Amino acid sequence: MIGLLAVALPAAIGAPLRHLVHRWIHRRYGGTQAWGTFVINVSGSFALGVVIGLALFHGLPQTPKLALGTGFCGAYTTFSTFTFETLQVGRDTSIRAAAANIVGSLTASLLAAAAGLAVAAIGS
Repeated sequence: MIGLLAVALPAAIGAPLRHLVHRWIHRRYGGTQAWGTFVINVSGSFALGVVIGLALFHGLPQTPKLALGTGFCGAYTTFSTFTFETLQVGRDTSIRAAAANIVGSLTASLLAAAAGLAVAAIGS
């Protein structure tokens, strides 16, 4: 039961935060919806890198790791929206723009996760 609550409570923060960040980016910068999802997934990947780094290098216990990694980051980031918006970009703009969204999102998210891991490794 503690594991379920450890995931559910932070997820109840991550999902609404994702919505607010997405709306803010779209209102501020306009353009396609994909930019909001890009920022969310990259920042969430960085956060998850930090969480995993804290677990690996500083002994972050299982419950906080579950809460922050699976609960918060899992609810904050979104693969399904990324997929849907990439299909929309391909339909509305071009296949080349959709491919750029895929490559850019995956590359930036992987680099952000690595950066988060590196930040957490400092001092270990």
